[in-house]
Amino acid sequence: MRKVTLMALCDELAPALRRKDTRMRAALALEKHVVIALWKLATPDCYRSVANQFGVGKSTIGLVLMQVCRAINRILLRKTMTLGNVREVVDGFAQMGFPNCRGAIDSTHVPVLAPDHLATKYINRKGYF
Repeated sequence: MRKVTLMALCDELAPALRRKDTRMRAALALEKHVVIALWKLATPDCYRSVANQFGVGKSTIGLVLMQVCRAINRILLRKTMTLGNVREVVDGFAQMGFPNCRGAIDSTHVPVLAPDHLATKYINRKGYF
């Protein structure tokens, strides 16, 4: 992700994520909140690994992740995703042979062990089974 994209995302999420310093401790920077959440969502790292990488506690990772996901859901979801006319979408999928389908997700590739006699039928467009 480019820095300008990250900063735009932070600006969008700022109203929900901005925290104030207290007498006990300084608040985590807004950018750090977003970066921690993006890192955790993008990698298979455990909470301990992410906590060590960003210099915060494990419980902070869980808290930050929930706060950022809630903010994304509340602020950005309606701006970026729309269902359109659900009836038209369902009818369109039904015409293609997928009854009661409301949508599809593309490019989810899960590596599998292909049976030897059908191996060529299991190769995806990225070249693996």
